[in-house]
Amino acid sequence: MKKRYALPFITLLLSSILPLNAQTVIVNRDPQIADLVSQVSADSLRAHINGLVSFGTRHTLSTTTDKSRGVGAARQWILGKFNQYAKQAGGRLTAKLDTWTLQADGRRIDKPAELANVMATLKGTDPTDDRIFIVQGHMDSRVTNVMNRESDAPGANDDGSGTAAVIELCRVMSKAQFPATIIFVTLTGEEQGLLGAEHLAKRATDEKWNLEAVLNNDIMGSNHSNETNIIDNTRLRVFSEGIPGNLLKDTTGRMAQIRQFGLENDGRPRTLARYVKELGERYVDNLEVMLVYRNDRYLRGGDHTPYVNRGFAAVRMTEMNENYNHQHQDLRVEKAGTPEAVEYGDYAKFMDFEYLRKNTAVNLATLGNLAKAPAMPQQVTIEVRNLTNSTTLFWQAPKTGKVKGYYVLMRETAWPVWQKKFFTTKLGLTLPYSKDNYYFAVQAVSDDGNESLPVLPVPNLR
Repeated sequence: MKKRYALPFITLLLSSILPLNAQTVIVNRDPQIADLVSQVSADSLRAHINGLVSFGTRHTLSTTTDKSRGVGAARQWILGKFNQYAKQAGGRLTAKLDTWTLQADGRRIDKPAELANVMATLKGTDPTDDRIFIVQGHMDSRVTNVMNRESDAPGANDDGSGTAAVIELCRVMSKAQFPATIIFVTLTGEEQGLLGAEHLAKRATDEKWNLEAVLNNDIMGSNHSNETNIIDNTRLRVFSEGIPGNLLKDTTGRMAQIRQFGLENDGRPRTLARYVKELGERYVDNLEVMLVYRNDRYLRGGDHTPYVNRGFAAVRMTEMNENYNHQHQDLRVEKAGTPEAVEYGDYAKFMDFEYLRKNTAVNLATLGNLAKAPAMPQQVTIEVRNLTNSTTLFWQAPKTGKVKGYYVLMRETAWPVWQKKFFTTKLGLTLPYSKDNYYFAVQAVSDDGNESLPVLPVPNLR
């Protein structure tokens, strides 16, 4: 697939005689976002990791009173970073500890514990725009025994990498202004059962946040797998759920509609994942975003799931090839002094910081584009009342944001990503393609070329 650069808002012109997978892609890079992407630093990420590792352990149940060791000291250090970056944000960035007490559960919490997520909120500049975008990683670490709160657990990659990415994104993005609000959060309690994410997802639901997207970063800084010994820093996995999590016990008829129209592959998380792929590859060179069509890996879980279960668009970003010698391991060397010696432990020396830089930049490109874009189009419908070999869609303007126009997206039903874009300034479009053979979606576009998340149409049956 060839890429070439063009001025913003040149329409993607595709000849109808070309097969859909043999097209030229026009890549529009917003200069502001491209500049922010260039500021993400591998050296800065390394410094963040070293700072996190210096606390010995960040186990969720480790000490909260020691000033130099444990999760309490680590979260204060992260809060200090956020407050430092607030000084360059002109009053738009505020940081705090979101603290609560969790009672013993007889499983991974053996006594009442004070837990805290560290949050920095970059307030949007448009007072009418209540959209929120979250980027997160979990600060806690562990060794082999999940209840061992005393032993050193460096947690450099799991999940120092995701936490460092969040800190770095806050450092870079707090210098800029976006119409919508971005929340940078380092979560606690992931290893004890997604506790911090569950707390925050519940808050978002109870407080009725207009939360449009969650990017969860967990284990994203190593290029070298064990067993297979694959070394690859050119691919990043994005895990996404297909069926909306809040519809698993659906009584509204929405699941029946999803089945009827074949939308099992187009839930909000999966739509977000496709968006991450397009934006990540648009701005980050030498990196392919690999879409994995499942919520997470076998036998594993992540902090995006509490959001997915509540119907939010949330995805997990993870390195392509994991190394299990450096996850959830007691620090040790087996067969020391022999050619077969293997060192276990999640140390920074096993990480690739250029790879982590690229993966962090994917987050920035996605967040920046989302927060600069208008809100999503409203009431998107597809005309299905007549038998036709063309497709007509209608929609209404988004609630907020200045709109230059709209993209109508199209792909074959068996194709994983959007294949064609058609630009229009109108609130409807008829295309010479059968609605029975393709999927369609509509996204709003700003003056700078920033696209909202796509909205799939609802059949107009009246």
